[in-house]
Amino acid sequence: MNGNQIRETFINYFKSENHQFVHSASMVLKNDPTLMFTNAGMNQFKDIFLNNTPAKYKRIVNSQKCLRVSGKHNDLEEVGHDTYHHTMFEMLGNWSFGDYFKEEAIDMAWELLINVFKIPHDRLYATIFEGSKEDNLELDKEAYDFWKKYLPENKIIHGSKKDNFWEMGNTGPCGPCSEIHIDIRDDKERKKTDGKNLVNKDHPEVIEIWNLVFIQYNRKANGILETLPMKHIDTGLGFERLCMVIQNKKSNYDTDIFQPLINELSKISNKKYGIDNETDIAMRVIADHLRAISFSIADGQLPSNNKAGYVIRRILRRAVRYGYTFLDLKNPFINKLVPVLINNMADAYPELNSQKELIIKVITEEEISFLRTLDTGIKLLDQIIDKTKKDNYKIVNGKLAFELYDTYGFPLDLTQLILKEHDLIVNKREFDNEMEKQKNRSRNAAIIDAHDWTIIFDDDIEEFVGYDYLESKIKITKYRKIKSKGNEFYQLVFNLTPFYAESGGQVGDTGYIEYDNEKISIIDTIKENNLHIHLSKTLPSDPTATFNAVVNKSNRNLIVNNHTATHLLHYALKKVLGDHVEQKGSLVHPDYLRFDFSHFQKITSDELNKIEKIVNKNIRENLTLEENRSIPIDKAIKMGAVALFGEKYGDTVRTIKFGDSIELCGGTHAKATGQIGYFKIISESAIAAGIRRIEAITADKSEELINNYSDILKNIKFLLKSPKDIEISIENLIKENASLNKTIELYNKEKIKSIKNELKNNIEDINGINLIYKKIDINSAESIKDMAFQLKSEVKNLFLIIGAEINNKAHLSIMISDNLTKEKNLNANSIIRQIAVEINGGGGGQPFFATAGGKNPKGIQKAIDKAKEFVCNI
Repeated sequence: MNGNQIRETFINYFKSENHQFVHSASMVLKNDPTLMFTNAGMNQFKDIFLNNTPAKYKRIVNSQKCLRVSGKHNDLEEVGHDTYHHTMFEMLGNWSFGDYFKEEAIDMAWELLINVFKIPHDRLYATIFEGSKEDNLELDKEAYDFWKKYLPENKIIHGSKKDNFWEMGNTGPCGPCSEIHIDIRDDKERKKTDGKNLVNKDHPEVIEIWNLVFIQYNRKANGILETLPMKHIDTGLGFERLCMVIQNKKSNYDTDIFQPLINELSKISNKKYGIDNETDIAMRVIADHLRAISFSIADGQLPSNNKAGYVIRRILRRAVRYGYTFLDLKNPFINKLVPVLINNMADAYPELNSQKELIIKVITEEEISFLRTLDTGIKLLDQIIDKTKKDNYKIVNGKLAFELYDTYGFPLDLTQLILKEHDLIVNKREFDNEMEKQKNRSRNAAIIDAHDWTIIFDDDIEEFVGYDYLESKIKITKYRKIKSKGNEFYQLVFNLTPFYAESGGQVGDTGYIEYDNEKISIIDTIKENNLHIHLSKTLPSDPTATFNAVVNKSNRNLIVNNHTATHLLHYALKKVLGDHVEQKGSLVHPDYLRFDFSHFQKITSDELNKIEKIVNKNIRENLTLEENRSIPIDKAIKMGAVALFGEKYGDTVRTIKFGDSIELCGGTHAKATGQIGYFKIISESAIAAGIRRIEAITADKSEELINNYSDILKNIKFLLKSPKDIEISIENLIKENASLNKTIELYNKEKIKSIKNELKNNIEDINGINLIYKKIDINSAESIKDMAFQLKSEVKNLFLIIGAEINNKAHLSIMISDNLTKEKNLNANSIIRQIAVEINGGGGGQPFFATAGGKNPKGIQKAIDKAKEFVCNI
């Protein structure tokens, strides 16, 4: 069976067991402060486990794309060096939300592996939770008894809390788990050593393939476990490892998932796979990383210098570096692998095909950029090597190596490789210390200490009423204290709320809640695990009271103006630039809006004018909001609604329509476009390959801008003495200025020529040296330099020291003929440093030419006389 057939067989089996198939969620996470990427199949069902969202289906099956490159689950350094770790991987999973539990999960897993996939049962082992004194938990006897139906007792292994107790995080739903391991060693090796002794020992051929998690507890902030009222099943079967087993391979990279990529890479690099270990590792790393990069871009995460974007950039650069170092690929090459990946995986993940052009474009530009960085890094490293050798050292300062890594993105292992060629090593301890300091800074910035929720009363559904009301009576259902970056806040959850929580690019509402003359400010509203969370610096004296919740109306109005303008902008961009335009991100702020979109060239001034014109025309037409809060997504798409990039939609959606602009959107909007007032683009720029960004303002801010422009224009008219035509007057001024500059330039040339001739006529011969020393009247350092070099070419055995006052500051220049620097040991750089003290300044340069500047023009003559002494004393 090939990989696509294996995936399909898994899904169809669980469909036959009454599981509903759901598509993979985006690999890029939003509205979850604890994760940047989906790192497990359970992430999209987190709200169900937390009891924040009811389960739509009791049984679910899916194949989830995951990324593990940061935090607790970080496999990056192992990737490519072994046969079974990956950054991006697929997790096949089946789920039960309060339906079946341990026995049925074990039964179905065994049935699928043995009877459907025909995996030999004698190669399988199961681990079960051995219990924990710390948590007062006993051996998972239930799982043990259920496994005895299929496995002999010597193949049911007791596992520690570390290996066999699954937790979502420090708090939250958790429970024991049972892992299925497989021994794919040759029979000869199996006879030598019992596979039981190699389970969970990082043996490359005795590996875990499936984890059955039995979620039955909730971990409180104080560490205590509470039994959940409903028990859930959460399983994860590694797709790549399953393919390796079924296709009788010893490495995931030998399966049809990776081999097409490796074969193409072999052609590009003209190197065979399977010949050299370093080459093989490089090819595995690149094949793996390509998948992570491509899926991330397809899901909306572009490479950048912060957060999730930095992770993707780091993965891409790691792949480039392996190709650069071990495959001798000095030009962009990763982008050439994208069509092969899409051909292999687009049937299961059509987003790859729909974003193909963007993926290739972004990867290409990133490769070009990093190859330039590598070139810069190598030049800087050459300088470090030269200095280290000159100082007769064998060890390079680790701080310098870290600076190369941190500032220029130059990998440590490449630094070490190049140093080895020069018989040098890096001080790894110093490097590690710098790295640890950086990690600590990042950890401290990210630490959030959250207490347990204090439940006031249970509430199944938190209702958002902010589309219709900016004020409502509410009750606090639960609250907790949090500490972040040294500050204390309270998070409040209401039974209903008029406050919009930050999502979809729109910032959260602010305002206050009040009761009995007590007013508590709401400083932000965020969405976390499907909860509207209201942030305040204080807790009400009586949290059980009924409060009046009030949204900051003026702030909300500015936000809705900008959000509605964003929709009109999106529509106008498609009209002017074409249907290829897709939203790639946005920010809706009270003061401005920001809109990122796909387009592969700079927008012309004429195009920007047309875009503005369309938006403002729609504003003037005062188009009314046509809103549908619950419509089947298929029907909405047929109506022409634009689904926004990177967003996850349910079966029913909300549509927002203004005239011909219709989008799927959960944000707040103006009742009619007329209230936006006026729309003005303030900037247009590139933020990544094939991605442009427009920033714009509306309403009050656009009015302020126009008024400012008007005031500036009035001032210009006043300065020009109110001419009839300002443009013509300014053009005439520019022409007049250019003419005057030419006249001044000619004058300066003649003046410099005259001064130069005067200097030549006053040469003093001292011990065979032609000495010129004088304070001159030239107010341009560049002109002085030019004159000095002219004199050097015209006067043999020259020692020139001249000073000038430029913009009330002192300037000194020394020029020495090359032969004098060698024969007489005269050094302009050394001399200028010594005489610069007379002008309260400093300077430097080369042995034949140096300059200095200072605050004391009165010291110029004394400095010149001091320089003259160096010649007189020879």
